[in-house]
This record gives sequence, C-alpha cells and structure tokens, in this order.
Amino acid sequence: MAVVDTKASSGTGSGNKLRRDIGLIGLLWASVGSIIGSGWLYGAKNAVVVAGPAAVISWGIGAVAIVLLALVHAELGGMFPVAGGTARYPHYTFGGLAGMSFGWFSWLQAATVAPIEVEAMIGYSSHFGKFFQDLQNTNGTLTATGFVVAALLMAVFVAVNFLGVRVLAHTNSAATWWKIFIPLLAIFVLAFTHFHASNFTSHGFMPFGAKGVLGAISTSGIIFALLGFEQAIQLSGESKNPKRDIPRAVLGSVAIGAVIYTLLQVVYIGAIPGASIVKGWANLDYAGISGPFAGLATVIGLGWLAWVLYADAVISPGGTGLIYTTSTSRISYGLSKNGYAPELFQRTDDRGVPWFGLLISFVTGVICFLPFPSWQQLVSFITSASVLMYAGAPLAFGALRVRKPDMHRPYRLPAGEVIAPLSFVVASLVIYWSGWDTLWRLGLAIVFGYLLLGGYAWYATAKQLPTAPRLAFKAAQWLPAYLIGLGVISYLGGFGDSAQKIIPLWVDIAIVTVFSLAIYYWARAVALPAEEIDRNIADVEVVDEGGH
Repeated sequence: MAVVDTKASSGTGSGNKLRRDIGLIGLLWASVGSIIGSGWLYGAKNAVVVAGPAAVISWGIGAVAIVLLALVHAELGGMFPVAGGTARYPHYTFGGLAGMSFGWFSWLQAATVAPIEVEAMIGYSSHFGKFFQDLQNTNGTLTATGFVVAALLMAVFVAVNFLGVRVLAHTNSAATWWKIFIPLLAIFVLAFTHFHASNFTSHGFMPFGAKGVLGAISTSGIIFALLGFEQAIQLSGESKNPKRDIPRAVLGSVAIGAVIYTLLQVVYIGAIPGASIVKGWANLDYAGISGPFAGLATVIGLGWLAWVLYADAVISPGGTGLIYTTSTSRISYGLSKNGYAPELFQRTDDRGVPWFGLLISFVTGVICFLPFPSWQQLVSFITSASVLMYAGAPLAFGALRVRKPDMHRPYRLPAGEVIAPLSFVVASLVIYWSGWDTLWRLGLAIVFGYLLLGGYAWYATAKQLPTAPRLAFKAAQWLPAYLIGLGVISYLGGFGDSAQKIIPLWVDIAIVTVFSLAIYYWARAVALPAEEIDRNIADVEVVDEGGH
C-alpha cells in the first residue's frame, strides 16, 4: 500500500488533480538530468587543481555523503509520494513554521535554477557566431535581444510542461539520454586514445595531502555536482508506482551520477599532456582551460569532440532548466496543499498540469533576467538555497521514526537511526561549505520568504480559512537556533571571502558536526505528537500500490 494525495489520483478533467503518468525511467531521468548538468564540464578540472590525482578519492567521499542524504529521502519518498515532497516532510512532523521555512527554501532554489540555466545556454552559445555573442553585454548581463531570447527559452520550458507530465517525461528522458551519452562518449574517447597512467604518480598521487582531498569536496563543487536526486521526489505525486519506483529512482540516480563523475575525473587526469603539469597540478594550464574538457580535446587534437562538447554545453542546461521548471510548479502545488499559498496554485488543467504554478515560474524567470549586474549576482546566490532544503528531510525522518514507528514504510532504511543524524550532519556541512558570502544573502531571502508566506498564513488564519496552517512554534523552537547558529559559525569560519577565518579548518568541521547532532536530537525531542502528525497528513489517503 502507498500513501498519496487524496486529489492526486489518476483521472482527467480540471480541478486539483495531478495525473499519475510517470514510470520508473521518467522519475530516474528527472533526477539524473538534474545531477548530470553542464557542471560536469568543470568539476574534474576544479577538483584536480585542489587535490591532484587523489581527486578520485574526493569524488568517492562526496558520493558516500550524498548517498546518506539520498537514503533518507528514499524512505520518506516511499511513505509520502506527494507533489513537492521535500517542501512537505517538515510540515508533517514539525508543523507550519518549519514546513513554511523548508518549503520556501525548496521553491526559491527551484524557481531560480531554470533562468540561470537559460543564461548558461546563451553564454555557451557564444562559440557559434556573432549573433549569439551579441546576446550578452561584456558584464554578463543580457542585451535587449538577449532578454527576448531568454524569455522565449523560458516560454519553451513552460510550453513543454503544459503538454502534460507524460510528454514532459518523454522530452526530459530524451534530453537526459543525450546528457548521459556525451560524457560517456568523452570517457570512452579519452580513455582509449589519450590516457597516460603516469600522470597519476608523476607529481605524487596525493600532492596536497588529506587536506587537499577534503578541500576538493567542499571547494571544487563535488558535493554540489552530485545534488539533484530529489527531482524524482518532487514528481512523486505523478508516479505510477511510487512504492516501487521512488526509492529506486532516488538511489539509482545518485549511483549513475557518482560513477560518471568519477570516471570523468579519471580520464581527465589521464589525458592531460605532460607539458601542462610541469609546474604541478596546482598550476595546471593549457590553451582553452576555461572550458576544461573542450579545451583539452582541442589541445590533444580531437577538435570534433570539442565541438560536440560545446554543443552539449548548450543542450545540457536546457534539459536541467526544463525539469526545474516542472519542479517549481510542483513545489508551489505542495506549498498550497500545506496552506502556505493560495489554493489557486493547486488548480490543474485537463492534462493534470498545475497551470498557475507554471505561469508564476515563467514570471519569476523573466524577473531573474533583469539586466542589472548586482541583481544577477544575487540571483546566482539564491540558487544555493538548495543547500538549506536538504536539511529538512533527515529531521522529519528522525521524528517519524520516534513518533510513528509502526507507520507503513514501502522502503525501510536499515540502520536509519544512525544514518539520519549522519545525513543531517552532511546537510549542515554542505550549507557551511557554501560560504558566508552565500549564506548572508540567503538570510535576506529567508526574511523575504517569511514576510511573503507568513503574511499569507496570517491572512488565512485571520479569515479562518480551512487551509490555514498550524504554525506550531513549540515544535519548531530549534529552527531559529539552527539558522542563526550556522550563520555565526559560517561568519567565523574559513569559507567565503568575507568570512573572518577565526575558526581553523578541521576545527570548524568538528564544531558543525557537534552543533548539528545537538540540533537533530533537540528537534526530534520536540517534534509534534503522533496525533498532530496524523492531522497534518490528513490530506492524503491510502490507495493501492499502483497509485490509482
């Protein structure tokens, strides 16, 4: 048996219905397409400069860390296959204040990724001629023509979504097949044509020691490259067989992403010409290194591969932008179901598409294109809200294991009592590693979210609307301590140009770990009682395992 939205069963006709049309491959590719984005073109180079050939170990450690988070999400996704799941788990276990907070983190991140990917598409396209070069100003903002092109690309994302979740799944699957094929092609070609095993030892396998290995995890984007597995969860309200498919899609996507990224790191190290590392890995240099794989392909005489990679750098962001447009509308659907946003966000058309949420995602994207350099910088920082989003699931997991131990779990995580607090530590470290320069800006976005969603919650309560959320301040008493505490540690730590660098490396990791464990057990202790959790999930019902 599986738990699904009362109003999310299969069917036709408009109203509040989502259609359960997505199979395992559609869910899997939604997550894989988010994990394997254009970032694969840069991760290998950034990691090897920091860690040397031992960067392959960095990818392994990063993969283990993300697997911990994915395992927790897999159990929750099987229990609650509802649209916008990551925005709803904290609501079930800690009430309105916590749910509102993590819901806002989820929406904010998803809503800004698509426009960022559109700008990436436009930026990469400059390799293909003057017309594309003229779409951006020298400071990186869009020209008038570029703004129109960007708006049209956002409109294409929205239009594909309006065709229904089945068409969306097929379109995204096609894009993801391409996104997987190109890095696999690069792996195959480099491994069998230009691979020098001596590169792994010529300057020492671990030239920067353990500090370099761990530093690469946090500073070269390894952890962030592997995030994105939650896309299957955001779409789980439209899964044909959520009991079976959600855990498989979540865990499978992480496995695929980790293998591909690790192999890319191996072949990148092996293909580097000896002359490029004469001065050591920290001084790696060759023509075109700003586009690491494409530049490398050109240097070693594979010009055709370089052009394929440039084309991929346009297509891959498009696939990622498409699925994040979908995710944005499903998260707003979930926020509305929880009572933080008007019921209009739940309205669906004849194809089961939450049309108002899609329109808002388009408007948000267009606003993000505004041609002001400082605004563009702010938008790029807001995308890091994803790091905050992941922290809610382990806390909800722990609370449910204590408050609802006998609740049906289609996938029950072995050793969950150990893995959940460890995954919360991982989430907190990812937040900390994003740096003070990111976190203080996110703090401003959090305040804005409280004004926006909190204002609606106050209105709904004052009007005694049936959807008004119960804020449950007592159950969320740990939340301000967590947000402020992480901010203080980040300010005193060493990540970010404006961080004070008072707390040294390793000591900061220990502090974040102890602090996170204290918050985890505090939150678990004050979580809502079982009967209130039952009330919060009263908008779902038990149906057959196929979700019909």
